[in-house]
Amino acid sequence: MSTPILTIRDATKRYGSVNALDRVDLDVEEGEFLTLLGPSGSGKTTLLSAIAGFAPLTEGRIDLRGRDITREPPEHRDFGMVFQGYALFPTMTVGDNVAFPLRVRKAPRSEVEARVAECLALVQMEEFADRMPTQLSGGQQQRIALARALSFKPQVLLLDEPLSALDKKLRADLQWELKSLHDRLGVTFIYVTHDQDEALSMSDRVVILRDGRIQQEGLPEELYNRPRTRFVADFLGKSNFMTLPVRTRSGDTITSALGDTEFPVDAPADVTSSETIEVALRPERIRLAEPGREMLEGTVRQVSYLGERCQVLVDQDEVGTLMVSRPTWKVGVTPKPGLPVSLGWDRDACVVLAPDKTDA
Repeated sequence: MSTPILTIRDATKRYGSVNALDRVDLDVEEGEFLTLLGPSGSGKTTLLSAIAGFAPLTEGRIDLRGRDITREPPEHRDFGMVFQGYALFPTMTVGDNVAFPLRVRKAPRSEVEARVAECLALVQMEEFADRMPTQLSGGQQQRIALARALSFKPQVLLLDEPLSALDKKLRADLQWELKSLHDRLGVTFIYVTHDQDEALSMSDRVVILRDGRIQQEGLPEELYNRPRTRFVADFLGKSNFMTLPVRTRSGDTITSALGDTEFPVDAPADVTSSETIEVALRPERIRLAEPGREMLEGTVRQVSYLGERCQVLVDQDEVGTLMVSRPTWKVGVTPKPGLPVSLGWDRDACVVLAPDKTDA
């Protein structure tokens, strides 16, 4: 296995009695698109700031290619930075903004001019070199901020919620552009966001933080399909949660029940042999059918139309209310409030959850 470009060990950042980071260990692989995801106050921006050198660690160590950079100032770390607020110099032209990091490094004039042209072409902004930032839209300003951060060929590009100030459509467009740019350049991206869809669609790997600790990390599809805890399942997408009785266990299969209906649940071998399990069930994994066709009976309470899909709330005697997400095109059952329905799912649809991580 290749040596990580960044190695973070026991990273702790205290503000008074509060641990904004709490003994974080993380490896960042060369060339990957790594996303730090979490709610407000989770520690994701603090971790990015510690990597950048803006928030020195209280304890712990950060290595860049095996070299300790824990106490090095930001300007010596050779990292590019893209902020939510663009941070362009308003009195400089677009070209001068992009050239600024190169001029600070005393690059030759010919190199500066060539690199500025190259970086503006990367973000499709060549014709805007002589404009002032105030003459650009928000999306255009963010492209220039990205070009400036890439101009000196940083080893790592740090992006702190760079798209959060943009409208939904422009944000979606720039997500595609950012991912495409990463694929072409091969530069290591470390990206901070609180937007779950953004993290899932763009990342090679996602790290979910809560209260300064890593809750789970992995491929986007792994985190979505196999969350370890209720927090991860609830934060990354929508889930139904059920506490189910354990009737029998055989290897990695637990037989559980709702009412008189028994059904198998796949469970890892390290799940304890307690009398109950907590499971997460994604809304799109639930089948909705006419009464008597599936294992549980229920009644539609509410329907929300979302275009290609609809969300259906179904009241069920044993588990309460379940959310079901179904396509709206050519489905067998058209849900409406008060309609009797039946619900079912496959044996691998439910994910058995471990207790949420708590403070030690």
